[in-house]
Amino acid sequence: MLKRFALSAIRRYQANGGAKAHFNISCNFTPSCSEYTYQAIEKYGFFKGVRIGFCRIKRCNDPDCIEIKSDPLP
Repeated sequence: MLKRFALSAIRRYQANGGAKAHFNISCNFTPSCSEYTYQAIEKYGFFKGVRIGFCRIKRCNDPDCIEIKSDPLP
């Protein structure tokens, strides 16, 4: 139930414009942090997926980042 709710919330966030619309920032990684978290929750379950996604979000938004880095889910 938590997994389904989290995945639905992430898709709504993405459909409404994601980080660019809500925070006026761009992700420094591909796939985006929200997509990465979505994939992590899908693959590892709610608790581990959220933890992995949170760690990724902490690494994102380096204002000095010049190029987008590829960082696929392990």
